[in-house]
Parts: sequence; C-alpha cells; structure tokens
Amino acid sequence: MKNHSSFLKIQSNLRTGTVSCVDRVLFHLSNIREQSHLNAFLSVYEDEALNRASEIDRKIKDGTAGKLAGMVVGLKDVLCYKEHPLQAGSKILDGFVSQFTATAVQRLLDEDAIIIGRQNCDEFAMGSSNENSAFGPVLNSIDPTCVPGGSSGGSAVAVAADMCQVSLGSDTGGSVRQPAAFCGITGLKPTYSRISRHGLVAYGSSFDCIGVLSKSVEDIALVLSVIAGADDYDSTVSRKPVPNYSVELEQSKKFKVAYLRDTIESEALQGEIKESMQDAIAQLKKDGHTVEAIDFPLLKYTLPTYYILATAEASSNLSRFDGVRYGYRSPKTNDLQSLYKKTRSEGFGKEVQRRILLGTFVLSSSYYDAYYTKAQKVRRVIREKTKEIFQRFDFMLMPTAPTTAFKLGEHTSNPLEMYLADLFSVQANVAGVPGISFPYGKDKQGLPIGLQAMADDFEESKLMQFAKLLTKE
Repeated sequence: MKNHSSFLKIQSNLRTGTVSCVDRVLFHLSNIREQSHLNAFLSVYEDEALNRASEIDRKIKDGTAGKLAGMVVGLKDVLCYKEHPLQAGSKILDGFVSQFTATAVQRLLDEDAIIIGRQNCDEFAMGSSNENSAFGPVLNSIDPTCVPGGSSGGSAVAVAADMCQVSLGSDTGGSVRQPAAFCGITGLKPTYSRISRHGLVAYGSSFDCIGVLSKSVEDIALVLSVIAGADDYDSTVSRKPVPNYSVELEQSKKFKVAYLRDTIESEALQGEIKESMQDAIAQLKKDGHTVEAIDFPLLKYTLPTYYILATAEASSNLSRFDGVRYGYRSPKTNDLQSLYKKTRSEGFGKEVQRRILLGTFVLSSSYYDAYYTKAQKVRRVIREKTKEIFQRFDFMLMPTAPTTAFKLGEHTSNPLEMYLADLFSVQANVAGVPGISFPYGKDKQGLPIGLQAMADDFEESKLMQFAKLLTKE
C-alpha cells in the first residue's frame, strides 16, 4: 500500500472507501514487523489497534468520526497511556503500567486517532543519539550504522520508516527537532505551555515540551490544533485560544528572516550543512524575502545554561524513582539506605546517573548561587535578547544540528562531544520559544540535512508556513 505524504489525502480515501482504517493499521504493522531490527518500538498494540480501526471504520460510514479518524500514531515512551506499560526507556520503571492517560494522548483518542505502540527513546529523554535506552539503541532507517538522534529517536524512525503516520515525542533541549533532522522528517517543538504536560514523564520541568513528528507539515498542523490548549490538570499550560493551524497554514506572506552569523561560521558545522544554509538563504532572497545576518553573542552560553538548569531539575524530578512504591527494586538490599542506593545505581543508566549527580552538585548549598542562581539569570537574559530579535524579524534560521547523523558509538566515550550535538537546538528551549526542524537536502553520504527556524511565542502558524515553504527532500 502506498503511504501518502499527508494524512488529509489518506482521510479523503477513507471517506470514499478506497481504503479502510484496518488497511492502514495493517500497513503500519507490516512495516513494524519487517523493520523490527531498527528497535523503534518497545510495545506494539496490534490487537487493540485493529479493533479500534474497525470501530472507527464504522464511525466513518455513520458520519460520526472525529477529526483524526484513521490517523495512526506512535507514542514516545514518556507519555502515559492508561493500562499500558510506561518505562521512559529505563530499567527503574520495570513492570510499571500507567494509571491514567496524558492529556495530549487523550485528545488524540477523542478525535479517533489510533495508538499503535510505545516507542524507544533515550532513558528519561536524556540523550542526543538514542543509545542510552535500557532496551538498546535505535538504528537510523536510512543507514542502520548511524544513530537516529535523540532522545525521540524511536519516534522519528517510526515516522521515517512508515511504521506510523505521526509520532508524539518530547523536546527538552532538541529531542524532537534533532532526530527529525537526522531522519529526514519534520519535527515541531511548540512554545513552552502551548501543550499540556500532564502525563509526560518529567525530565526538566521548565524546559519539557510535547512535540509532533511527521513527514508532512499539514499533519503536524492538524495534530497541534487538537492537542494544544488549556488543561485543568496542568497549571503551567497557556489559556490562549488555539488557532486552526491547518487553515492558517495556507496563508503566507513575505517574511523577514535573521540568521546567526556565528552558526554559519562555526568550526563545528559540517560543510554540507553550511552549503544548505547558504542555499536556503539565497532561495529566500530570490523569492523576495528579507534575509539578514545578525550577531547573538549569548549563543555560547545557551548550552552550559541549559545543562546546569536541566540537570538540576532532573535531580529533583528523578528523586521519586526509589524502588519503594513501584518499578524496579534491587534484590540485594538489607535496610532502607541500601534499598535507595542499590535500586537507583542498578536501575538508572550511566547517562542518567551522570546528570543526576551534576544536578545535585549545582543545587548543593556551596554551589547553588555560583551555578544554579547565575544560570537562571543568564536564562532570563537569553530569553529577553531572543525576543528582541523577534521584534525585528519573523524568524531565526539556523542548522538543527552541527552534523548529520553520526555513527553508532562515535561519541559515547566522550559525553562532552555528545552534548555538543545540542549546540543549536537548546536556544529554543532556554528561551521557551517554538522551533521547527525540516528536511533540506542530503549530504554526500545520502544522510538527511535538517534546518530549523525559531519564532516568537505562539507563532507556530508562521513557523509551519515557513517550513512548508522551505522543505526540500
């Protein structure tokens, strides 16, 4: 069966009876089985998805189906789905089953989307390569010797390899956009607070965003219209009205675009990505858009600011995983202290332990003001200076990552090298603004190149218009 690029085309065929929801689910299940070596899915809800597809086929015939009737969706293993397993890619949540459904997931179900399974990810969404999962690495479907990016690597591979139409991931420092770039698809990180975080396993609570991955900007617009908006279960979510992103996607105008001189001149930037940036800039100018190089001296502070604050929040958030109430419990314990120590040292992987230790260090009484307090002040300045740019420009255009997908194991021995993969993506999270990664050609090895755009708060409509304008497979 052909996989259409946009769900709207699929939905048209569903309504005319050319294809059924059951057919769509069977198509994706076949791809999941044939590409199981990629390790993208941890659980596949085969019978449940087929039963739901049959039910939605009946709704379509009756004219009572929801907006997403027949859309097949995968969930990153950090999103709660009632009575389904949830482990955040970690051994420490062995055997845990969700007691409730995340708000974003429930809103998909309410509009008749079909959840096909739970997708592999870096443990507790901490990683840039999807090599940190307790269930083994995810392989890139374009070149299985390469990483798919992280932490939403399973979610990106599932979309790229037609194992589902759309995936929901999470983006704390680039975890939707970077794997989207590495896998040749589109990934949106919305404005912080645009989507409820209720039911999302917390890593860094002031950074975490639920994001959407798809081959099609139209799919992302449709899904965002459904899952965004106020939620009584999340006091941090925005109550701003949710636009009809699908309608606004068709609107367009001449844009003012800034690009950071430091990014295009960075020694860390792969040559072919630099060429893609230059090509995109030339294309925008040719089409009548205003493009201007600007300086952003604070760029070098975004990565350290992110890692100080995100690890501090992780240290606090992950203290709840102790083996007392649920999940893994070490069998080698003899008192409460050994229960905590052994359970956490055996249950958490090395990268998670590293970030917990770093976060605990920066929160300690001797270093709290020197690191944590100072980083909060720097974050505020980064946000203010970023928003000043959007007073003059519609977008900031930059590479999503410094390189295309790197080889498995290439950076695992040097955490600092791995952290540098987030060099260009963390600014959107530190500033809290929306960002989107879209494919823009390939390198000499045939690996996808991703460019990203950032915009002001709640400007997702413009971002998706821009991505649609520039996307180049």
